[in-house]
Amino acid sequence: MTDIAVDRYAIYFFPDPQSLLARLGQDWLGRSVEAATDEGQPSLEFGPGLPSDIWREVTAMPRTYGFHATLKAPFRLAAGESRETLEQAATKLASGLVPFALPPLQVTALGGFLALCLGEPSIEMDVLADRCVMDLDRFRAPLTAAERSKRRPERLTVRQREHLDRWGYPYAGEDFFFHMTLTGSLPEEVRDKVAPILQHLMAPLGQTTHRVDRLSLFYQSRPGAPFVMVRQFPFQRESE
Repeated sequence: MTDIAVDRYAIYFFPDPQSLLARLGQDWLGRSVEAATDEGQPSLEFGPGLPSDIWREVTAMPRTYGFHATLKAPFRLAAGESRETLEQAATKLASGLVPFALPPLQVTALGGFLALCLGEPSIEMDVLADRCVMDLDRFRAPLTAAERSKRRPERLTVRQREHLDRWGYPYAGEDFFFHMTLTGSLPEEVRDKVAPILQHLMAPLGQTTHRVDRLSLFYQSRPGAPFVMVRQFPFQRESE
């Protein structure tokens, strides 16, 4: 029997690395998305309200995945596909896309998590996520029973379970919501302490739009290893 591959790829939104959005997100998590190691070293001054050991704990989960917004969730490559064929398809997809402005972002509580979310809807981002999920799905190996179980299908809606079985991810289509995760799941008392610190640090992101002009390919070499950005694919079409 052929062993199941353990390395995974994902298509994420990650902005221009020189942008304010990229700098603030990576500084908060303490890791560049291009770094293959997770050193967990803060790059921002948090003030007296957040000791470094607490910061390291609340950011551990998103630091592994790297600062990003999910477009096509992590997947193992389907049989017969390779990184080369995936990159070719992502290049082709991006070549037909038009850059657009993402609305201002704000720190939002998503259950126990804190994330950067849109201050207003973005049809362009919804369409982009749909294109990535659907157009690149032939590269995704089917979920194993263990992978499906990790998504806690018993907690999902009927439609989300349908998305999980069809696309390997419950938050596709109508259930997609743009978010850039900043913390792991936190107890309420910890979340209430961290939220105002993040709101202060990320306040500049709520005062401007953010350019979306590329797709990013991330790679994880083994379970638990940091996801690393290995290539970006610029949008090629001009707005009409």
